[in-house]
Amino acid sequence: MTEESTTEELRERFDAGSALGTWVSIGHPMIVEAAARAEFDFVLVDTEHTEMSLETVAELVRAAAAAPGSLGVIVRPAWNDPVRIKRILDLGVDGIMVPMIDTAEAAEELVRATRYPPEGDRGLASGRATGYGQRFLEYVESDHRSLLTIAQIETPTGVENAGDIARVEGIDALFVGPADLSASLGVFGEWDAPELEEAMAEVIEAGEALDTPVGTIAVRGADVGDHVERGFDYQIAGKDMTTLIEAGERIRETYETEREDRE
Repeated sequence: MTEESTTEELRERFDAGSALGTWVSIGHPMIVEAAARAEFDFVLVDTEHTEMSLETVAELVRAAAAAPGSLGVIVRPAWNDPVRIKRILDLGVDGIMVPMIDTAEAAEELVRATRYPPEGDRGLASGRATGYGQRFLEYVESDHRSLLTIAQIETPTGVENAGDIARVEGIDALFVGPADLSASLGVFGEWDAPELEEAMAEVIEAGEALDTPVGTIAVRGADVGDHVERGFDYQIAGKDMTTLIEAGERIRETYETEREDRE
């Protein structure tokens, strides 16, 4: 499957409200290959809170392209910075998810960073996204517009402006970051706090009114059903480190229990 068709297929899954991804914080291609074999629709590669370099992200993108099936790659930069954004997009990713988008103006800046002149400010280059120049004209003229652009809503201001952010042409989806949102609301880690539930519902309602998909993260599989019930359109389910640690804990607990029973 070509990179262009992977991006289009992923966009269709988002539009249908059925996209399922998983969170990648370990910078090794095997993690991406495992996600492909688990038949996720995409991986979210986090560079905001990890030590991953641009070179590492490039290797993960290549791993996704070579893996079985059709696995999209969405990358989260550290900030709404056009320089960081263009360097990620030049790798040939399928989308970008940017933290702390609080206003329509910030959303407009984000979209401009993903678009070439005259629609935006992205600098032109014949990197991997263009097939190293083989598809340069095609990519610049049209294909770059198919990239998914996701705005993260993580503060009360972002919640209040969710509708205005979703109205910005070029914003394809919203993502509720529960940890940062709960902290900014003064209820960090209280996942059932009324303030957090109300804020999440407000973002979901804003997305529904404008036919804009709204997603969130389910760190554990047990949370997926709850998020579906709340009305989220897509999810990023599971985080690689959390999954590894908790699976290891369960194995250790089983081992200790079996030894105790035998004794």
